[in-house]
Amino acid sequence: MKVLHLDSNHPLIIEQFSELGFENDEDYTSSKQEIEQRIAAYDGLIIRSRFALDAEFLQKATNLKFIGRLGAGLENIDTDYAKANDIFLAAAPEGNRNAVGEHALGMLLSLFNNLNKADREVRSGTWDREGNRGVELEGKTVGIIGYGNMGKAFAKKLQGFDVDEVICYDIEGGVEDDNARQVGIMEFHQHTEVLSLHVPQTPATIGMVDTAFIEKFHNPIWLLNTARGKCVVTEDLVAGLKSGKVLGACLDVLEYEKTSFEHMFSDGKLPEAFEYLIKSENVLLSPHVAGWTVESKIKLAQTVVDKIKKEFC
Repeated sequence: MKVLHLDSNHPLIIEQFSELGFENDEDYTSSKQEIEQRIAAYDGLIIRSRFALDAEFLQKATNLKFIGRLGAGLENIDTDYAKANDIFLAAAPEGNRNAVGEHALGMLLSLFNNLNKADREVRSGTWDREGNRGVELEGKTVGIIGYGNMGKAFAKKLQGFDVDEVICYDIEGGVEDDNARQVGIMEFHQHTEVLSLHVPQTPATIGMVDTAFIEKFHNPIWLLNTARGKCVVTEDLVAGLKSGKVLGACLDVLEYEKTSFEHMFSDGKLPEAFEYLIKSENVLLSPHVAGWTVESKIKLAQTVVDKIKKEFC
């Protein structure tokens, strides 16, 4: 097996592939077009999110047997083409699910207790106790959309917080466990007070959280998104924040990510909705790092190795 690594990862993946007799090449700088010219020489690809492996690219990978993606989703890979051509796909949601669960809970508790605001104020000489009075998670109903690896990990973290109930909604039936009760969408909208998204990016989930969706909730909601930025229509979220239908938001992901995000600041062209988010005290932002821990870097690499080893060795 000859494997091309397109993103740097934990060294264990190359070490263990070498022990299996794989030949490892690393190329973290060549353009997609340059890679295309020699991709036919490889049996395997290891990638995070450097560029999309679309059908045009994969057509040139005539000997490809597997793709390992060190992340939870496969949205940057043409999975239909890969499956039709017997290319084994190994994603690693098991590797960073715990990190995502912890991050989601951490963001929620920070927002509930105004920790970022309070920290800034104390550092600047302001001692405002009443202005930083928090709210408690106890007694609230938490609703999780997407009850796979990430959703289950978050639900597990909620045990011990004396929430009223954890409910989940998923397009697949029978996913509930001891930590969450699966419900239909109408009951989900009726009872949810804290909404946490844990869905993949698909045509069905892009733009899923819009004004019509938000207005269906019977209660004002707190929104957490550690899934994919394009699942939430930012302008509609801002409208919800302004109306009070959304009490606050924890966003680890945004519509504006990576290059587009960086360009907004360098070009001085911030979308109006995003300007509102960055100025809001009831919005907490992080740069898509919910699954990005020291431990998850190891777990992600090991998960991919184990899946490929099981399939080919």
